[in-house]
Amino acid sequence: MAAPDQQPDHEVVVIGAGPGGIAAGVRLRETGLDFVILERAGEIGGSWRDNTYPGIGVDIPSIAYQYSFARNPDWSRVFARGAEVQAYHRDVVERFGLGPHLEFHTEVVREVWDDERHRWNLHTGDGRVITARFVISAVGAFINPKLDPGIPGLADYLGKIQRPTAWDHDYDHTGRRVGIIGTGASSVQITPSIAPEVERLDVFQRTPVWCLPKPDFAIPPAVRLLLRVPGLMALLHGTMLAGVEVLLRLAVHSPLPIAARAMRLMDSRARAFYRWYLRRAVRDPETRAALVPAYGVLGKRPTMSNTFVQAFNRPNTNLVTTPIERFTEKGVRLADGTEREFDMIVLATGYELFSDPESYRPGAIVGRDGFDLGEFYAARRLQAYESVSVPKLPNRWMLVGPYSWTGTGWHALVEITSRHAVRAITEARRRGATAVEVDQAAHDRYHAGVRRRGRNIAYYFGVLNQGLRTYYVNSQGDMPYIRPSSVLQARRRSRSFDLDDYTYRAA
Repeated sequence: MAAPDQQPDHEVVVIGAGPGGIAAGVRLRETGLDFVILERAGEIGGSWRDNTYPGIGVDIPSIAYQYSFARNPDWSRVFARGAEVQAYHRDVVERFGLGPHLEFHTEVVREVWDDERHRWNLHTGDGRVITARFVISAVGAFINPKLDPGIPGLADYLGKIQRPTAWDHDYDHTGRRVGIIGTGASSVQITPSIAPEVERLDVFQRTPVWCLPKPDFAIPPAVRLLLRVPGLMALLHGTMLAGVEVLLRLAVHSPLPIAARAMRLMDSRARAFYRWYLRRAVRDPETRAALVPAYGVLGKRPTMSNTFVQAFNRPNTNLVTTPIERFTEKGVRLADGTEREFDMIVLATGYELFSDPESYRPGAIVGRDGFDLGEFYAARRLQAYESVSVPKLPNRWMLVGPYSWTGTGWHALVEITSRHAVRAITEARRRGATAVEVDQAAHDRYHAGVRRRGRNIAYYFGVLNQGLRTYYVNSQGDMPYIRPSSVLQARRRSRSFDLDDYTYRAA
């Protein structure tokens, strides 16, 4: 093993204390490895810590939005609210003893591999350098909120700006004139939550969103008691996964001609249903017509709500489809020259995502022989072995990497990827190695398979929904958000990938 002067500060550093960092921490604690979880904020939770806007909640059933090793029978609703999800994460951290391993207010701004000492030098925002033998990046899927909405003049606006990731609850919007820019997942929750409280609410829509009915209701105490029966929650979750499994296998593995016909049929039937639903939910014909998407039901992230489209029946709530030309001191000027004044504007304009090449800044992650991950992804497109590791980045894994999302909750995903990372670290220690790196040939074989298996996904976005602005398709025209395999296939691979797909070296 390494000489004393080569010993790093920590055997393993996990970057981020959101759902991924918590999953990695629990698995690492089982192994007895020395590790620390570095978190740039002052509390755990990731997006559930940052997003406290009105109406926030999960968009998949609560029993599917949890760790398999920490099932919660006490969810109050079928779709839990944000505060309850954050409380769940705090409980998991306490239950599994992760507190002593957490270091807050520590932002890693640069990672540099030292090939002589087989360790990572992690440069922090306050000027320190923390060294680690192994690094697990758990920064998540939604890396940073987009501060610039892409509309000129934001600095000119003198009213209140609210962002979903930093909601100012001390500001009272009651009786105010409010504008919301965007109709994505956060807007779908914010709009109906504040509409009854404000004087006027204008929702600016660039592209209509699919917003389906949400089967949400409070879970009765008797049902919660029943969910404590050993194995019942696992059975219910497994049944959900089985349904997702069948759909994903059909979507990925069907011959393209069959898949293409099925996708066309799915979208046409979905549009017919949605038009019928909107006729029942929205009174104004002009608003109703503007809410109908022209793209397929899976072209953008579908949302769920029982109150979003219905909010436009309120006399104080307006759907605005005229593009915004620029911000002004008092509000916004539209492309038709009209101006609208607001006391508060909500920027529900999205995130920098793990699937965007622009999220990987040149110089931020530098591996062996000067390999720069940001430059590599900009030139060669996003790719990673099993979504977690890249050649020339020894001893480093991503819990949410290219081609990783399997259509399920994030907890299932990060359990899969953290299992892969810890399995590779454990094998390196067993072999007495201080550097473990995915083999280039194994990586290339895997990525070629991803591209091949993704042909149906590429057809759906590149042909049936060509030109659609969606975060499933990045600036390079690829779909690295979605893993072209089922969740059970991904789970099985994390347990059984060929350990010799990695190379092992001792310092």
